[in-house]
Amino acid sequence: MSYLEVILPLPLPGTFTYRFSDLLYPNPQIGARVVVQFGKRKIYTGIIHSVHNETPTNYNPKEILDLVDQEPVLTLQQLQFFEWMSSYYMCTLGEVINAALPAGLKISSESILSLHPETVIEDLDLTEKEQSIINHLLSGDIKMSEVNKILDIKSPYNHVKNLKEKNAIQVFEQVKDKYAPKKETWIRLSKPHATEDGLDSLSAELEKKIKQLDVLLAYLRLVPLLESPSSNEQGISKKELTQSAISPSSLKTLIKNGVFEEWEKTVSRLDGMKASGTQQINLSPAQAQARKGILESFQSKGTVLLKGVTGSGKTEIFISLIQDILENGGQVLYLLPEIALTTQIIKRLAKVFGDQFGVFHSRYSDNERVEVWQKIQKGEFNFVVGVRSAIFLPFNDLSLIIVDEEHETSFKQYEPAPRYHARDAAIYLASIFHAKTLLATATPSLESYHNALEGKYGLVRLDERYNEAILPNVTLANLVKERKQRKIKGNFSSALIEAIERVLEKGKQAILFQNRRGYAPYLTCQNCGFIPKCPHCDVSLTFHIHQNLLICHYCGHKSEMLSSCVQCNSQELKTMSFGTEKIEEELQLLLPNARIGRMDLDTTRSKYSYQKIIDDFERGDIDVLVGTQMVSKGLDFDHVELVGVFDADRMIHFPDFRSHERAYQLIHQVSGRAGRRADQGHVVIQTNDPEQAIFSHLKRQDYESFFNREILERQQFHYPPFYRMIRITFKDNEKQVAGNAAQFYSKQIRKQLGDMRVIGPVEPMIGRIRNQYLFDITVKFEKHGLNLTALKEFLLNSRNMLLSQQLYKSVKVIFDVDPV
Repeated sequence: MSYLEVILPLPLPGTFTYRFSDLLYPNPQIGARVVVQFGKRKIYTGIIHSVHNETPTNYNPKEILDLVDQEPVLTLQQLQFFEWMSSYYMCTLGEVINAALPAGLKISSESILSLHPETVIEDLDLTEKEQSIINHLLSGDIKMSEVNKILDIKSPYNHVKNLKEKNAIQVFEQVKDKYAPKKETWIRLSKPHATEDGLDSLSAELEKKIKQLDVLLAYLRLVPLLESPSSNEQGISKKELTQSAISPSSLKTLIKNGVFEEWEKTVSRLDGMKASGTQQINLSPAQAQARKGILESFQSKGTVLLKGVTGSGKTEIFISLIQDILENGGQVLYLLPEIALTTQIIKRLAKVFGDQFGVFHSRYSDNERVEVWQKIQKGEFNFVVGVRSAIFLPFNDLSLIIVDEEHETSFKQYEPAPRYHARDAAIYLASIFHAKTLLATATPSLESYHNALEGKYGLVRLDERYNEAILPNVTLANLVKERKQRKIKGNFSSALIEAIERVLEKGKQAILFQNRRGYAPYLTCQNCGFIPKCPHCDVSLTFHIHQNLLICHYCGHKSEMLSSCVQCNSQELKTMSFGTEKIEEELQLLLPNARIGRMDLDTTRSKYSYQKIIDDFERGDIDVLVGTQMVSKGLDFDHVELVGVFDADRMIHFPDFRSHERAYQLIHQVSGRAGRRADQGHVVIQTNDPEQAIFSHLKRQDYESFFNREILERQQFHYPPFYRMIRITFKDNEKQVAGNAAQFYSKQIRKQLGDMRVIGPVEPMIGRIRNQYLFDITVKFEKHGLNLTALKEFLLNSRNMLLSQQLYKSVKVIFDVDPV
């Protein structure tokens, strides 16, 4: 008997043993999918991890239900990468597989009802509804989802359960592959009519049937049959033909009469998403020098950091490097932090590469992502642009990974596991293929820049903007001073309003950055101080004026806007602070003739909404674009001359050791959207304290001095890049249980690690999310001199010991390695 070790997409450690028949499934491949039963009723798609002949001694393995693939869907390099990710990020291999495989490659199961072959229905005492189910089963099997329609009730499960207990029916799982190729109906002229003589005869025949003749002429306009007879064989999609103002009923008649023939054709869902082009890339002397420096650094380093100021033309360097790799038959992965950024980059890449590359992100449907996956496997795509999840794709000859805006926190996965950082994972993935990794940004993460200065990475600088564009001038608007002088209008300083007016008079554009969506972060009663809070999370509800709703940004809970206080019935309710919606509204009142757009999570939920906003802004249909951090990330607009930054103080004083780094990066990056062509841009930062040291660095665009100041504090207080961190979060529906579990765990690990390495447990700033109470422990330890693998094993074993206690069985313990 032969056996398979199968990885199941579940948060359970290890692999699971199943047997299979060599006759039914000869030579199953590692990395192929199998359908297996797990437990009594569950059906899962597993991945073959290994094949062996060792019979388990203490149990009898179940047999696989089906082998889905003759060829693997996962490569050996992917499995190696997934095992590293499982080990490094302290999660199960099943959790990695679940995150990696597109939903379309997973098998779904649905319960099917069937008559029991050995039961005599006439002998059973059946209710009216049970008899109704049986009557339908006499005609054949039915799906569980159809039973509620048959009985006209919402919940048919009790009736099904009773029939099963009476042995009247069997319930089993029907397995279906979720991915289905896209099919379209195509048409062409039938062979007798697809000649010059045949067309003449047909035209004469249809002379008095005007609408049918219109169909024929529309077809000939789209398919040049006489100039290219072979084009008729290929035909045209029925959808395209019917869009040319013809009569669908006339087309139907012509098909029925044999003039046209129709058939189903499998088409790619990805066709037509990108325009083709053959634009040439010409590098400036500075760009050519940077490219040369990157290639020289790659001779001795696996990873190179390109530190290029905003607007320096890093993308053109990437394109040049990508062209070299593709000409030599290698594969390239280009990682971007946000879908919003992919929208504009894809248009630029299409001008050079046409449609010869894939795009992979969550706004694509499941089936579209499967098609990208399959095209990479088949070698049809050797170049892919994607967000962090693109590191899971099945490359087989990866030569270069580009991580653009490498400092971005969007590269970190928070929920669910694996809680990986795509930049760090990309470096390991590249090492598997002996490939190179290029990190690029104007504001490197402190860890990456430290690694470059220490010689672990290569370092290349690009210090001048493309086409000699000048870096923007930075002005600080003192809000305290303006309030005293009563110059502030709403949340706008006079300096910012005047700057916007000047820009609009010149026919230029502005970007306003506020890293909070919604109208107001919270609502308060002026009489009793009541603040509406989420019933499931320890946060205030954010007011969204366009929906007139109070919304929780953590769990999505929504409630109607209050007309009076629920505690004292007072109608003195006031919105506090401000988000992007409020800025948009205030600006429309201050500048009624300005065309204002907004780009945040609320305005970009649909598939192509990013594209529409960016296109409108590029065309000049929007004068001022208000947005969250989406507007700070690598976008390139010709006519933006002004950037306004709101609420800078909140970013700087956020209680986190990375707050200064993040504030510097965000403000610097959004500032870089201004003045990217001939005219110098202008940045206005609104603050209550213009004397803060971070502003002097920002005004001078002086990353080095900021880095030198910040890195000393990191070293002094034992933070990355000098120390490593692992955050351990304890969750439970009961606050006391979660707190006690965290206390128990911290005592256990302190015995081995000591008090200096273990911080907490502490209740985080937001102590309850989705009705789960949270407590955090942070393990902070030196980068050298400690066995990292042994430490992680010790922490996992301590977790297992905690969960073996009856009191703490309900607690969820989550590990976040290298938290961001």
